[in-house]
Amino acid sequence: MGKISIANSRYSYINEGEWPSGSVDIHNIIVRKSFVKSFFVPILVFVLLLPIASYFFSFKQENSATLLLWSFLLSGLLVILLLLWKPVDKESVIIMPAFGVQLETHYSSGRIIRRFIPAGEILKPVLLECVTPVTCYWSLSLLVRGKEELMLVFKELRPPTKMLLPVWKALCASIDNKESPVTYREDG
Repeated sequence: MGKISIANSRYSYINEGEWPSGSVDIHNIIVRKSFVKSFFVPILVFVLLLPIASYFFSFKQENSATLLLWSFLLSGLLVILLLLWKPVDKESVIIMPAFGVQLETHYSSGRIIRRFIPAGEILKPVLLECVTPVTCYWSLSLLVRGKEELMLVFKELRPPTKMLLPVWKALCASIDNKESPVTYREDG
């Protein structure tokens, strides 16, 4: 079974290791679920929408019951949206050195999106620093033969660098690219 190698407040990294004699190497980045979010968000929404519902109910009109039903329906939809704000449960990298790399995204709804990249098409795994006006983060991408753009390994999640490094090293090893992050050359 897997062993949690690295964890922080948002993600857990699990390397299920090489099983049957080094044929498959599975790396998982799992979104950690928050008890506070799953327990207190519905209560908070109910407490905020209860005064609105009672205000509509206090009207002595025929459509006050309709307004009350609509407010409960909208509050239910709001709770569902808040609970599914991050619909991704985990993203996995399955490295099969003889065949290629399979990238999987597992959603809370049960949907799984799989992408397969044959080993012969992968030129190099690349760690990139992405800078936006709001934030800065690291991402892991694959340089793929015949593609103009880099292929993101983790499309939905932004795990920290300490979780990306073991995946990057395993990808480098699988394509026989034993480079380190910084290569020094001595002339002599």
